[in-house]
Amino acid sequence: MIEFHLNGRGRSLDTDPATPLLWVIRDTLGLTGTKFGCGMGVCGACTVHLDGEAIRSCVTPLSAAAGKAVTTIEGLGGDHPLQRAWVAHNVPQCGYCQSGQIMAAAALLASNPAPDTDEIRQSMAGNLCRCGTYNKIQRAIHSAADSIAHWQPDAPEPQS
Repeated sequence: MIEFHLNGRGRSLDTDPATPLLWVIRDTLGLTGTKFGCGMGVCGACTVHLDGEAIRSCVTPLSAAAGKAVTTIEGLGGDHPLQRAWVAHNVPQCGYCQSGQIMAAAALLASNPAPDTDEIRQSMAGNLCRCGTYNKIQRAIHSAADSIAHWQPDAPEPQS
């Protein structure tokens, strides 16, 4: 039995501890916002937070989540400044990588609420966008950083 918190809700699963966290999130728990991209941890589409740190869930075993907090895009909440900035800056094209991009950006802003352009580029370098929306992503992160200091999140409803 592996116990952890997912989006603020306690979970207890009798699943092979070596199962990639991505497949537990998507297939076992039914949260499909986290995407499969490369399966090797290099594209960033599967980015989630593990105790607040951005990680690649496709190469992270479920056992790594034991006793920890996992946050997916669903757990970020629908009114996060990054999500508003993504819309305001018309970031998504195909949209496939965007949950991973937002989760990586959220981890960046949690650790550095006022990153400069180089810090954003360095932090986001591991998240690939086949549509090439990098400049829009960068502008959206700057915009969200400007408003995040004044943002008060609503308590998110626990997600499965």
